Amino acid sequence: MASHTASIFFAGVIEGFYGPPWSQIERRELLDWMVRSGLNTYCYAPKDDLKHRALWRELYSPPEAESLRELITSCHHRGIEFIYALGPGLDLHYSHESDLDQLQKRLAQLLELGCPHFSLLFDDIPDRMDPEDQKRWGSLASAQCYVTNTLFRWVRERQPHARFFFCPTPYCGRMAERQLGGADYLDTVGRELLPEIDVCWTGSEIISEQITVAHIQGLQKVLRRKPFLWDNLHANDYDGRRFFCGPYAGRPVELKHELSGLLLNPNTEFHLNYVPIRTLGDFVKCQGSWDARAAYATAMQDWYKEFATATQPVALEDLILFGDCFYLPYTDGPLAIDLYEQARGLLSRPPSEWGEAAVKFRHLAIRLRDFCARLAELRQRPLFYALSRRLWELREELDLLIRYVTRVADPANRDKLGRSDFHLPGTYRGSFVARLQQLLLQQTDESFVPAPPIPLRWAPTPSLKLKTRSSSTLPCS
Repeated sequence: MASHTASIFFAGVIEGFYGPPWSQIERRELLDWMVRSGLNTYCYAPKDDLKHRALWRELYSPPEAESLRELITSCHHRGIEFIYALGPGLDLHYSHESDLDQLQKRLAQLLELGCPHFSLLFDDIPDRMDPEDQKRWGSLASAQCYVTNTLFRWVRERQPHARFFFCPTPYCGRMAERQLGGADYLDTVGRELLPEIDVCWTGSEIISEQITVAHIQGLQKVLRRKPFLWDNLHANDYDGRRFFCGPYAGRPVELKHELSGLLLNPNTEFHLNYVPIRTLGDFVKCQGSWDARAAYATAMQDWYKEFATATQPVALEDLILFGDCFYLPYTDGPLAIDLYEQARGLLSRPPSEWGEAAVKFRHLAIRLRDFCARLAELRQRPLFYALSRRLWELREELDLLIRYVTRVADPANRDKLGRSDFHLPGTYRGSFVARLQQLLLQQTDESFVPAPPIPLRWAPTPSLKLKTRSSSTLPCS
């Protein structure tokens, strides 16, 4: 394996998601968060900046270029390394010198703006080539390596200390196993890509629950270098209903020694990223064993300062409970798991057996529901706006469960159907997409089958009197 000449371990944030790019104000606040967290690198790669990807051949206009200059300068003043990423792979002609010239013009503009480091991204593109490229190169990997090597040499002639990054078309283990980009793609990259160029990787999956030392060491042998981790653990651009404010987890501290760097690609909504970034910084600085939950508790206590309200203050313990509901992609936090299990336990048995369990559930659910309502009074309005849709959905579900449990726990109501004037068919859990999502059920082996009707272990006896509803029907209470 070739040794890497870089002396600095790049660790920080990549703005690499799909969705609205962050504003300049948000990016400056991000840089301040990073400085306080001990992180040293920011990569500019927003997928929906048209000139990053779709219109990669176009130079930035003077106002756009000035914004980038200001961002680069802001990084420099804070001691943060700036990487500019370009994603030309959607329609790049690898055999056309005109496209290579255009890539050099794009990088030349960034060099003029003071950009110190660059990346070429070939992720999320069709893994096919036009006949002319195929005839010349024989494989997508060879074509991409040629372009990347050429640009790397060109940049190094002008900026000798520049680091250069390459994101392959198969950028995780699953993609490589399925031979995305062609057979032996990664082996070709390992042989043909210049050893000074970093190769980005997301782990065994696009969003990896765990990344082990053994996995990365196996990849090193193929790439002939230490990979550069592009970590999507907290990315939420694939699911707008969720965000992730849990800790940086599922990666052992020893992993850092097997990487050339580590960047976190976080939530699209900037203001929801404080805990992920803070705990990433703690992970990078950690020298002993990594306690992700303890890091989460510390970061939440610090984030709590942003939750000042216009009237009565919210409680830190309620913020932690709320955060556990939006923890990590593959798991909820322990307090949210406990709340869910309480609800599931009640609904799986007859109400006559509920007893104090119903009282305990209602107490915790009401506490969380009321916390969600109180966040509408946040003085930090951008934070509230980022949270608002998720708050509303969680509050609605909790409110329905609280009303249902309260009503059915009363012996006088156990033979009646639970109804709510606040949750009507079509408006509640509605939409075409929601109906589509109910058609196929994913199994534990990742396969899909038609979704069967959901059986109930307990159900009330339907009442003939409830065939129709009058305008005076009361909600569940």
